[in-house]
Amino acid sequence: MASNSGNAKKQAFVGTFVHSKKLDELEYLHDTVVCVDPSGKIVAVERECDAKKAEQILFAKLGWDAADVQVHVCKEGQFFFPGFIDTHIHASQYPNVGIFGKSTLLDWLNTYTFPMEASLSSLSKARRVYTRCIRRTLAHGTTTAAYYATISVPSTSLLADLCLSLGQRAFVGRVCMDRLGPSYYLDESPEAALSATKASIEHIRSIDPNYDLITPILTPRFAPSCTADTMKRLGALQAETGLPVQTHISENVNEITLVRDLFPDSEHYAGVYDDCGLLTPKTILSHAIHLSEDEAELITARGSKVAHCPCSNSAITSGEARVRWLLDKGIGVGLGTDMSGGYSPSILEAARLACLVSRHLAMGDGKGGAADAATMMVQQVSAEERERAKLSVEEVLYLATKGGAAVVGLEGKVGGFEVGMEWDAQLVGLGVVGEVAEGKGVDQVEGEDEGNVDLFGWESWEDRVAKWLFNGDDRNTKRVWVRGRLVHSRV
Repeated sequence: MASNSGNAKKQAFVGTFVHSKKLDELEYLHDTVVCVDPSGKIVAVERECDAKKAEQILFAKLGWDAADVQVHVCKEGQFFFPGFIDTHIHASQYPNVGIFGKSTLLDWLNTYTFPMEASLSSLSKARRVYTRCIRRTLAHGTTTAAYYATISVPSTSLLADLCLSLGQRAFVGRVCMDRLGPSYYLDESPEAALSATKASIEHIRSIDPNYDLITPILTPRFAPSCTADTMKRLGALQAETGLPVQTHISENVNEITLVRDLFPDSEHYAGVYDDCGLLTPKTILSHAIHLSEDEAELITARGSKVAHCPCSNSAITSGEARVRWLLDKGIGVGLGTDMSGGYSPSILEAARLACLVSRHLAMGDGKGGAADAATMMVQQVSAEERERAKLSVEEVLYLATKGGAAVVGLEGKVGGFEVGMEWDAQLVGLGVVGEVAEGKGVDQVEGEDEGNVDLFGWESWEDRVAKWLFNGDDRNTKRVWVRGRLVHSRV
């Protein structure tokens, strides 16, 4: 069973806390103490409080003995921020990060992706790849990840084992695909796909019976690689178990044409999943770039969510997802790195790219790419509406945390600093530029690398967070906790 054996003490965190209050608003809690019990749950959020006051008053209110409490205090230039939630990531593709050649989606899958995934049937190789992937994402502040593994049950089980032992909260999916892949990397039949999926679920249940940290997730790769029989069986399994679902939708124009040819009886791409019982409130649809109005309305009606992956959408020339349009439709949106279509393991990078992609939508003038549904939409809207396409710093950080929590079904459990939520958090440290005496260099600790963010002391907190969003990286992620357990530290 999942436990917090790595964290034996009650904990108190002291300093500044920044989290999303709503989509377009960050809340700044200065001079605050957050208390976390040994199970990893937040039991107190006390404002206008410091370590001394907490020891004298707050701990007594909680019935805590100060000697049993581990206290963490922010240093200058530091603040606590919720852990990032990666709503779409292929752990099995991690070695290929940054390698996408000149391919578009379908060619890229055959050239790079399928051979790499198939090779991870070697568990020694899979252990190397998965361990590095988990540690790398933790180092970038990702406390929750929705992982695609491979078609191999042992390899998928290993990924679940490693997430549990390294402390990352994860949704782990055994990939189902019974057509349109290489012969060496396909499920033999719909029956085989279902049987292997059930075996993966049983393994995860055996290591984490209550799904406290690791949750199985049904994973039909995407409609072109699955027969209707396979998807209907998975839809029936979802109805039986209530488990979440993850898949891809409308990533690439050629992919949409292929879906239309393969499923002529379905109204559209989203309709394929709906016809198979896979469009549910627990379904994560990755990309959703080229959705029609009818598809968006259906997704809204079913309560399914979207994983926005701006890095991979740009890297393999898929298109620009209209996030504001999705949000206006009432569709929940989170962020995904989509490694290795995406080149970075960082959700912070995904957040800043979400900002930039939204600005490209706002700048659209119809020159080039006119066949792209997103570009066509831009041509039809007013300048004011195009301006609304832009996402703010506050909004993309919401998508990276609270928005992502809702996408993966953890709303109210993680993604913020509120009593009753679990302590999935990161300590962010930004470089503070000291005074420079005439004729001397900057006063910094020799050998210390604070990253690309420089604070001069006059910045507002809003400006500090913006500088972190656009310039920060893993060097600013000093510590990371999941359910109160310290799972990464640079200090």
